Order: sequence, then structure tokens, then C-alpha cells
Amino acid sequence: MNAVSLLPSATEMLYLVGVEPVGVSHECDYPPKAREKPAVTESAVSETASTEQVNREVEEAEADDGVYTVDVDLLNSLNPDVVVTQDVCSVCAIDTGEVERAVEAVSADPEIVNLHSHGFEGVLDDIETVGEAVDAGEQAEEAVQGLRERVDAVESEVEDNVDHRPRTTLIEWMEPPMTAGHWTPELVAKAGASYVLGEPEASSEVREWREVVDAEPEKLVIAPCGFQPRRTTQELHLLTERSGWRDLPAVQRDEVYVVDGHHLVNRPGPRLVDTLERFGEILHPDVFGAPTSPLVQKPMRIR
Repeated sequence: MNAVSLLPSATEMLYLVGVEPVGVSHECDYPPKAREKPAVTESAVSETASTEQVNREVEEAEADDGVYTVDVDLLNSLNPDVVVTQDVCSVCAIDTGEVERAVEAVSADPEIVNLHSHGFEGVLDDIETVGEAVDAGEQAEEAVQGLRERVDAVESEVEDNVDHRPRTTLIEWMEPPMTAGHWTPELVAKAGASYVLGEPEASSEVREWREVVDAEPEKLVIAPCGFQPRRTTQELHLLTERSGWRDLPAVQRDEVYVVDGHHLVNRPGPRLVDTLERFGEILHPDVFGAPTSPLVQKPMRIR
């Protein structure tokens, strides 16, 4: 079975069900062996660009040939039976239309598996969809069952030990400010908080900064899409220099966290359960223990 994954979350799903892809996207980096696979896509946006550069480069790419391109010759040489893609966000990964055009140009006739879940339960369903497409349905069911057991463990701890659900929001982009939607509100709720400025399965939304200030979050998570903690911390001034920053309850109580958006928050795959567990540590360290993962950091000098 020759499977090609054009997004990182699908690559993680394939490895989870025991299928090693023959080709991946340029962003597929987990598990580490995925980095060794040929990259079928390329991005017009620099991997090290600042927030402002990303905004500019995305604008320019969308006005030109698009953010992503497919290496059709490479795709053809891989002789794919299955190509996994998405239509959740045309900025985060290549969209279905571009993939369909590329597939039409290759000699093989692969099945295109299009993932489009905006909620956590849908992501678990996607794992089974991918498993069935690559003849690993049983492995997918077992994997999802294991993930559900971990989710149940978190929810049980919350039900038994959490009295106060802190007002929490997650910043998915810093300039302009954008609060996270999709699966994030659901994960935050499962981890024992009240999510503000977003609804489950709704799109992430650009906000006026005053909306964030008025929401008075007691916990603030900052996880820009595609950014790892060091990169986010270098650009925190985009938030900390805004009027009203010091008035946020989360800032006054030293409850601001930088989380790896690239690997944890904005990748709708099996590691969203890791994200749920990390959210538990952020929201209720007295119940789950304080965060120790390098993917979660508490920035210094943010007041």
C-alpha cells in the first residue's frame, strides 16, 4: 500500500496505524522518521519568517499561484494508492483542489482521502477513516480506543477534583490577534476550564484586542499556528506591548503559557490527546501536576 500524506496530522495517523508513508508534505516532522521521506509539497512561505513576514508572504502567495505547490513528477514516481489531504484551512496545508489537479496528472489512480474535521471527535473519526483507506481498520480502532481511554482519564480527574473552571482563551495568531476555534474549545473544556472567545468546531477568529481584554481570561495560552515556543517567545512583544495587557487577570496572576502551536495545538491528529493532557497541567497543576514538557513554557518578564 503506497500512501502519500500531504499534511502532518495525517502522517501521524498513518504511523499510528502501522503504515509508513512513501511520501509526505514538507512540514511532516513527526514521528522523526517522517523527516526522511521525500517531500511532495513545497511552501511559498519561509519556515523561519516572523509573524509580519508570514502575513505578507501568505498575502503575496494567495495573489499569485497559491501558498503550496505539489511536485507532480515526484508524486507520479511514488505510484500512490492513497493520497491523504484536507480542506480545513488553505493556509495551514495544501487544499483539496490543488491535490485533485496534481492527481489527475499522474499515471496512477489513487484514492484521495479528504480530512475535514473541525472538532475533536471528528479527528478521532478521521484516524479510523485513514486506517480503513490503507487496510488498517482494526489497528485504527484499537488506537482510537487507547486514545479515548486517556481522554476518559483526564475527564474523570476533572469531574472528581475540579471545583473552579478558570476563564481561558488561546491566542492562535498574535498580529492580528486571533483566538482558536475548531477542536481547541472542546479540549480546554475537557481539561476543566471555561473557554472564552471561541466556540467548539467554529473557525478561529480575528479579534479586536479590546475583546481579549474585556473577556478577562484567568489563564492565557499563546500558541501561534506553525510556531514553536522559542519563536513565539521572541515575538511576544506583539501582545505584551498592547494597551490593557497588564490588566489581564492571567498576566496579573502569572498564568500565561506559551505552547507549541506547530506540534500540539494546530495539528488535528492523535497528539491532540497529548494536548489535552498538557492543558490539564496548565489549568489545574494541583490535580495533574505542573507542566514539565518543553512544548509548554512559562515566559519570563511578561508584565
